[in-house]
Amino acid sequence: MSASAGSGHIRAAAALEKSFAADSRVGEVINNDALQYTNKLFRDFYSKLYLSLARSAPNFLGWWYKTSDEPWRTDRMRHLLDHLNTKPLVKFIREFNPDITVCTHFMPAGIISHLIATQQIQTHLSIVVTDYDFHALWLSRSFHRYFVALDETQAYLEMLGIPQQRITVSGIPIDPVFQRPVDRQSEQLKLGLDPEKPLLLLSAGAFGMGPTEFMVERLLDLKTDVQTIVICGHNNELKNNLSDTLLASPKFKILGYTEEMHKLMKISDIFIGKPGGITASEAVACGLPMCIVAPIPGQEERNSDHLLEEGIAIKCNDLTTLPFKLDSLLSNPPKLAMMKANALRFAKPNASTTILNTLLEDKLPSLSLTKKQRADIAQKAGRE
Repeated sequence: MSASAGSGHIRAAAALEKSFAADSRVGEVINNDALQYTNKLFRDFYSKLYLSLARSAPNFLGWWYKTSDEPWRTDRMRHLLDHLNTKPLVKFIREFNPDITVCTHFMPAGIISHLIATQQIQTHLSIVVTDYDFHALWLSRSFHRYFVALDETQAYLEMLGIPQQRITVSGIPIDPVFQRPVDRQSEQLKLGLDPEKPLLLLSAGAFGMGPTEFMVERLLDLKTDVQTIVICGHNNELKNNLSDTLLASPKFKILGYTEEMHKLMKISDIFIGKPGGITASEAVACGLPMCIVAPIPGQEERNSDHLLEEGIAIKCNDLTTLPFKLDSLLSNPPKLAMMKANALRFAKPNASTTILNTLLEDKLPSLSLTKKQRADIAQKAGRE
């Protein structure tokens, strides 16, 4: 189960669904967006409000991320909102009565955790964290296992008091298609590109957000002779505007939403965009160095910290210097090659398979945190 608050949680759930459905040990698999079982007001609160704030008030999101990153602080309010708005979801879960439940968003995880704690269902609840860092909203009172992206995230949860055997460093699940080999030259020729020239991949994300038009303007000032694919997502207005602007330029390919990001990433030399957990995991699985632009304060900024620390990315804090940053990197092939190697070393493209095998072999009973354990977790997190 997931929730359509942004696209990353849904994509992680879809990747897991593919792995589970392809395994003969698994009977029935259902992958659902939990928000589809709620009323419109509640759906808009989770999904549309987030996207609106990401566009118009990203600094507020950063403030909320930091403020709410306190164990159990918002539990009562969230439980009340969930109880009032998710009765059809609870009804579905109880009727389906799954043996294993995997959540890639904290909202359905909290609901299922409550159902387990109150003995309304018996299911194996695992929680898949879809960013590199761990936020307090992912904490559940009753669960079986956490799947996280990094050893550092595991160390953090252990420090809080979550038993080590309850934490698996799997990576963030991405579509298995990202493991397929791609013929770089053939795919570039299909798009009418020159395989001898560097290729940039600029992504506005699934929703076509961010200062994409301004970045394209800046890319026109590059000194290096490059080609650029621009992904506009579902933003048709952006796609049309850029297509009109760059009609006479053979250096740009303007695309809308695509199901072939795995091919585009594998034929590109540098990815330009936001470091969402899924996007970053896809890029590193393709050995694709990143140029991070306009990360949303909070989880995306923390993701970018890890990518920079691992030598996988550069970051452009001011878009006016984007041509300088890219020219500098493109003129340094050894550095670009090292970033590619770092990305492949850091990648965990088999995350969904790791999660599948771990869950099918897991014999641990449910763990319910006591009031004292929850208080200890809050104290160890540095907040009381």
